[in-house]
Amino acid sequence: MKEPKVQVGILFEPQIEFILNGQYVVNGIHVTGRQVATYDENQILWQGRLYNELIFEPTQEQACSFDLIDVTIGINFHWERKEDQRFLGALKLIVENKKLTGINVISIEDYLTSVISSEMSATASLELLKAHAVISRSWLLAQIQKNKEITDTQSCYSAFTETADELIRWYDREDHTNFDVCADDHCQRYQGITRASTEIVQQSIQATRGQVLLYGDKICDARFSKCCGGAFEEFQYCWEDVNYPYLVKQRDSKTIQELPDLRIETEAEQWIRTSPEAFCNTTDKKVLSQVLNNYDQETTDFFRWKVTYQQEELSELITKRSGIDYGQILDLIPMERGTSGRLTKLKIVGTKRTLTIGKELEIRRTLSTSHLYSSAFVVDKKHIENGVPSSFTLTGAGWGHGVGLCQIGAAVMGEQGYKYNDILLHYYIGASIDKLY
Repeated sequence: MKEPKVQVGILFEPQIEFILNGQYVVNGIHVTGRQVATYDENQILWQGRLYNELIFEPTQEQACSFDLIDVTIGINFHWERKEDQRFLGALKLIVENKKLTGINVISIEDYLTSVISSEMSATASLELLKAHAVISRSWLLAQIQKNKEITDTQSCYSAFTETADELIRWYDREDHTNFDVCADDHCQRYQGITRASTEIVQQSIQATRGQVLLYGDKICDARFSKCCGGAFEEFQYCWEDVNYPYLVKQRDSKTIQELPDLRIETEAEQWIRTSPEAFCNTTDKKVLSQVLNNYDQETTDFFRWKVTYQQEELSELITKRSGIDYGQILDLIPMERGTSGRLTKLKIVGTKRTLTIGKELEIRRTLSTSHLYSSAFVVDKKHIENGVPSSFTLTGAGWGHGVGLCQIGAAVMGEQGYKYNDILLHYYIGASIDKLY
């Protein structure tokens, strides 16, 4: 198998400003320097002419780069911001949703070098970086294959179910139809060569070149999150109702194997309110700095955390985030949990409306101005008058969906001397590692 290329959606704006550092070719013309492309009645306006699509190809792959101006990173997260970013490979411009989309077309191994530096600190241990290189490569190739199968069969992808009493919605990457993956946390963080890539990152990519996780003869859908909170979540509790045998419940530990059934409310509550032993239960700043970039370190609580909302604040937040006026919030009732204690169904009881929502990301989006750290939480109500609480405190566990590799847990494993294959097979149970190219 030849090393594939990947198309990464970077920027989605009515106007895209970019700088070509070196000679690029578009429609047989050599161009360089600062450029501006603008959406104009479902076409691309560039240098006074209209186009349906533009592809700027570098004349020298490794010597040329391009800058995209004002790229939004951390979309809808608490640290959302804009920055200029630099990329290798080609720049493709298309029209989508009455805007322009800027797409980077790049070889997978060059893409991975950036992903590893963007997802975590480039100073992480070699074994952690090697593990992340394998899962990022596996996840990407699995998504490309999945997208091809969907396109080939023209199958319809349903991401929600709705009744009068229940709204269950999940968010996956199948909404990208004109490129393979996006560059933000929705898929994998990818910030080109903006983040400094160190020798150890390049070493981790080279050492694992072409390696992927397999289950049987199929590439694993190798999900990962920042912190599982001590227990792995299963795929079907976060996304479509598909069971992957390598993404199953387990405690994030080698010393203690026993894991309570966190789908049971009393077990989940005890688990979330305590601080059980787990690889990801760490406050070691050296370890955390390996996984968390500067803006991620703005968050210090992740294994266990708390957030408190006053009544008016919570009711306004839920109305704004969901578009549904529940009135005053009377209760938040856990209805269903996954194997990590994450809520997959939550009943919101209000004076005007009662509705059960899910899955985990829908719950997190509804209960936060950006994304709640996770849906593994329990609720405490205070000062209840005439059935209306004055405040709600959510006590929670973990950061992210908790499926697959736990980045903080994996960092601790690397620091403790575990090799990358041991780290991978801890999080992807029964999988194997093989070389595709």
